[in-house]
Amino acid sequence: MQQETVIVLDFGGQYNQLIARRVRECNVYCEIYSYRTDLAKIKAKNPKGIIFTGGPNSAYLPDSPTIDPEIYNWGVPILGICYGSQLMMHMLGGKVCKAPEREYGKTLVDLDTASPLFDTLPAQNVCWMSHNDYIEQAAPGFEIVAHTPNCPVAAAQDKARGLYAVQFHPEVLHTENGTKILHNFVYNICRCAGDWKMDSFVENSVKALREKIGDGKVLCALSGGVDSSVCAAMLAKAIGKQLTCVFVDHGLLRKNEREQVCEVFGEGGQFDINFVCVDARDRFYKKLAGQDAPERKRKIIGEEFIRVFEDEAKKIGAADFLAQGTIYPDVVESGLGGESATIKSHHNVGGLPDYVDFKEIIEPLRMLFKDEVRQLGRELDLPEYLVMRQPFPGPGLAIRVIGDITKEKLDTLRDADFIFRDEIAKAGLDRSLSQYFAVLTSMRSVGVMGDGRTYDYTLALRAVNTSDFMTADWSRIPYDVLDRISVRIVNEVRGINRICYDITSKPPATIEWE
Repeated sequence: MQQETVIVLDFGGQYNQLIARRVRECNVYCEIYSYRTDLAKIKAKNPKGIIFTGGPNSAYLPDSPTIDPEIYNWGVPILGICYGSQLMMHMLGGKVCKAPEREYGKTLVDLDTASPLFDTLPAQNVCWMSHNDYIEQAAPGFEIVAHTPNCPVAAAQDKARGLYAVQFHPEVLHTENGTKILHNFVYNICRCAGDWKMDSFVENSVKALREKIGDGKVLCALSGGVDSSVCAAMLAKAIGKQLTCVFVDHGLLRKNEREQVCEVFGEGGQFDINFVCVDARDRFYKKLAGQDAPERKRKIIGEEFIRVFEDEAKKIGAADFLAQGTIYPDVVESGLGGESATIKSHHNVGGLPDYVDFKEIIEPLRMLFKDEVRQLGRELDLPEYLVMRQPFPGPGLAIRVIGDITKEKLDTLRDADFIFRDEIAKAGLDRSLSQYFAVLTSMRSVGVMGDGRTYDYTLALRAVNTSDFMTADWSRIPYDVLDRISVRIVNEVRGINRICYDITSKPPATIEWE
């Protein structure tokens, strides 16, 4: 049976992933495509509904992103958000122009709760607005179902054609009942059944993996993080001993991480798999020597990972597939999903190099968000401490050491990061913070220890709270906890004489520094 799907068409909106994530929270599968995608490909997906994202352009300008008007004649419900709503109105005969007064931030919106879009919502709802243009006049056949004092068409609908438009952003948490609005769209309007659930995902994925792999052999790139561990568990369930998990100690791991991974996945662990631990520290250190550009470091590490796996495959006796724990945000942020610009490259995204020896890369988690991966891990009976393990990037500490990489810097960061995480756990904050880690900056400054002058590195501490890792707010760690962390690091770790705490949200920053 084909998975019921809602398609998000991205017009350059910064919240494209959020929209998809919110739809999935409603137990409806959702994928992101650029507005440039051939409509035949979209139609072949047989979508139950389509959502147009926001974007930075003006719908009435000739060079702005647009879409083939044939999409409005498919009989598939469409929800336009912000730019998407303006584009719909402009294309169908409404009037969009520069707003006399721009709206930005939380805005009280009057709703017509008779609309299926606003069913069971209050008549007034706080919504997140972010627009310079507005819909001055709705297109023929549309009725206005929401407004504000400055926005005469905050929402409009053509129920007969299943076309809906909202000027605000229901996908962001700042909009009260935003997820409910999207829930109403996918259930009341698109008539979805809500069959996107982790138990069915496991069943379907295991079946698909068995069919794809057959009697072939698979090498799994196991880092010990949540994504790769869930990937390995999924493959173990599907193919058992046909799977060899290769754990590479590239020298960029957190303190004691190698030992923990070997204990869980190695001999005597809960998985009936082949497990290989590769000590490749010197190999990676040589490749990274003198490299200080973050994108270059990521590329080097990604390419070297592939080479290490090729070498292991030869020792094992050839492997047909390479498995990786790529997840959906990796895909989108690498510019392979939607219309948004590439934020950063990911070493496990983009397919195989021309010279790789494996037939194909297998990425069972490629279409999942982080919290979905954690749900999947629980379905696969992984221990909770592993399911809730702190996110850790594939390039490891290489992108948490700013500038060039040396073993000494890595050891310094390892010790400092361990203290940070240890004190967070002791304070009982480890479950309340979404992600927290230390960054060794390239900045050195003068300090005083005892009677002597020091000239050592500045360490940055980073902690964020987020529901989806698309946006994040910096965490308000109590001052006394930060004080204990600072005192311990300065006293116990050589080479650091100054501690800073990062109080920047995402956006404008990313969660990681590089």
